[in-house]
Order: sequence, then C-alpha cells, then structure tokens
Amino acid sequence: MHRYEVLFILRPDAPDDEIDKAITQMEGYAAAAGGKLEKTEKWGRRKLAYRVRGHREGFYALFVLEGTPHTVSELERRMKVADAIIKFLTIRIDEEQKRAAKRAELRAKKLSRQKPKQPAPAHASSHQAAEAGQV
Repeated sequence: MHRYEVLFILRPDAPDDEIDKAITQMEGYAAAAGGKLEKTEKWGRRKLAYRVRGHREGFYALFVLEGTPHTVSELERRMKVADAIIKFLTIRIDEEQKRAAKRAELRAKKLSRQKPKQPAPAHASSHQAAEAGQV
C-alpha cells in the first residue's frame, strides 16, 4: 500500500451542500476501491492561477489516503466524470517521505562523524602586548 495526496477543485458556484455531497461521494469511492482515508481537509474557496473550465476560483479539498494504484485510478476515473469537480491532482508521497528520511539519516551520520571543533587559542590583544612592551 502506498500513500497518496489527492487534491481536487470543485466548482465555486456549487452550494455548500453539493460540495459536501461530492466530497462524501469521493470518500466513499476511495473506500470502495480498497483505500484507507487518513485525512480529509477542506481548504475553502481560493483564486485559481488561470481559468479552468471558465472559472476563476474554486473550492479546494485534499485527501491523504493509503491504497494501491488501482484505488487511485478508480478514484481518478470517478473524478473525471463528476460534474462538480473541475480539476484534480494525485501525488504519491511515500517515496518523498522515504527520501526525506534517508537524507535526515545521512545528515545525522555525517554530523556524528565530524570532530568536535577545538576552541581557538586565546591570543594576546594588542593592548596587552603593548603593556608587555612587545610593540
């Protein structure tokens, strides 16, 4: 099983009950396809960077789910035919988490191999040297 983030944008002119219904439907489709939903976030209405199907803004929703590639393909298939959803993006995040953990491990190993820095020897200041008659 892999971890995925699925971000989708719903039509901004849809009423709140229709948005909630679409999100609930997508949660159901993910569960029916064998996925386990870890988190659902509603980000609200936001401005889009460019027009998508004639809309300048959209209602954003995010799923974090655990499932198989089949789960994701089924969820994406359902999103393509849903009228309320105007755009979606799916990212597999378990690979990124593995890479980040490996980088942190290598960084910790490198730090543990470094010798502790010795404090710099105390140099006599020019004032102390002048008093000693060395100037």
